Amino acid sequence: MEAMLVDPVQEENDNQEEETIIIENSNLDLDSLSSSYSGLSRLFRLMFVAGRCPPLRDDALRMAFAHVQTTCNVGLYNKIHQKLLLSGGGNNAAAGGNLPDVAAAGGEPAPAAAACPAAAAAVMPVLDMQWIESKTKKATLKLEKLDTDLKNSKVNSIKESIRRGHDDLGDHYLDCGELSNALKCYSRARDYCTSHMHILEMCLNVIKVSIYLQNWSHVLSYVSKAQATSENTDTKTLVGGSSSTSREQTAVVQTKLTCAAGLAQLATRKYKAAAKSFLSAQLDWCDYSEVLSPWNVAVYGGLCALATYSRQELHKNVLMSSSFKQFLEMEPMLRDIIFKFYESKYAHCLKLLDDLKDVLMLDMYLASHVKTLYSKIRNRGLVQYFSPYKSASLERMATSFNTTVGGMEDELTALILEGVMQARIDSHNKIVYAACVEERSVTFERTLQMGQQHIDRLHMLILRAALMKQQMQVKPPSRDVVAGPGSSSSSTSAAAAADAMNDSQSV
Repeated sequence: MEAMLVDPVQEENDNQEEETIIIENSNLDLDSLSSSYSGLSRLFRLMFVAGRCPPLRDDALRMAFAHVQTTCNVGLYNKIHQKLLLSGGGNNAAAGGNLPDVAAAGGEPAPAAAACPAAAAAVMPVLDMQWIESKTKKATLKLEKLDTDLKNSKVNSIKESIRRGHDDLGDHYLDCGELSNALKCYSRARDYCTSHMHILEMCLNVIKVSIYLQNWSHVLSYVSKAQATSENTDTKTLVGGSSSTSREQTAVVQTKLTCAAGLAQLATRKYKAAAKSFLSAQLDWCDYSEVLSPWNVAVYGGLCALATYSRQELHKNVLMSSSFKQFLEMEPMLRDIIFKFYESKYAHCLKLLDDLKDVLMLDMYLASHVKTLYSKIRNRGLVQYFSPYKSASLERMATSFNTTVGGMEDELTALILEGVMQARIDSHNKIVYAACVEERSVTFERTLQMGQQHIDRLHMLILRAALMKQQMQVKPPSRDVVAGPGSSSSSTSAAAAADAMNDSQSV
């Protein structure tokens, strides 16, 4: 049987923006990043950082290479090693290009490495063919055993054993990096779930793999199924007990579902819905290292709220939220950004956003949305800044938003053309005026429109009453009898309709 190889990173990159932005300077802590995630999420995030930040590329790839050896994902092991070769592997490329790796075969070290101890110390990890063969053989034997156990369970018709067999197969495929096969196995377990908790476990497994595959419609579909299951079942029935541990398990499941829904809504650019989902998460039960960290929840929720919430919603749902405040404590800079925005200190707020941007651009789920979210936050700030005034100086607005007068004029022009802001710009005097709306004319226009609507409805009611008075009903023609153009039925219907119209006009 052939080794199970897969290219999950390619699947992970399918939905990303085409333009790849390179970050040259970033204060991202790779150790903290690596420890915040587990499983494939750690590998995908480290490889994303390696692809976007050249200064951190070698360290990120080395961390990913070390972690992938704890799995059976031979395909990803080869891919990471190949990326290390292409990146230079710590002076190896500079010394002699992509030289054959002879260390694993017991060959002599390269002349450049022997002549330069520093280069030898920084040499890349070798491609361990023995590890590849061992993991491939182990994965094949385990797959055969799990497949045999599942067949035996089906012969014995034991639902619980069949369900566990599908889950075990899904776990094995996931460990080997075969995401499509893992998704199939987890989905097949649905027919053998005998309790509500089993259904929730199945949904969470499918959601996790669907997130890795970035199949967001699938994620939202199974989140809805899981939430419907938990809503229709009380806590005691759901987890089979009444202890505090049971309630904690339920809270953890709910938090995972809200985080998964928020991530899918963020990916599909439904930012306000994403903000609502992330803001409903509970820090005490946020244990989802396979997908997200609490820091991600804070940043995703905070930025989406800034971009879409009104001033009142921001105060009520973010600043006064006891649960989300705990998340904000994990990112003090974001907390300060939200407070400065609410206090209308836009210059300081935008400066802090710029300082945080490089770190956000290295997040695999947020990078493609940073530009859009930042633009929405800035536009919302402009609208809120101008809303209390009838006129404002472009120079003062430019100072408040860290831009030039010309840049501010262009931004306001775009907002006016999009209908976001009702204003006029005096380019000569560099003043923006609120659009004067004649309330009297608008009120008369709306009154006339409503009057016309009432007249139309009244005519419809009169016509309906006339038709009922004439006992006229419109029935579809019979399939067997097709009336000719001069038939009596058609002439009778026409006459009745004419009488009804005359009655309605006379009324």
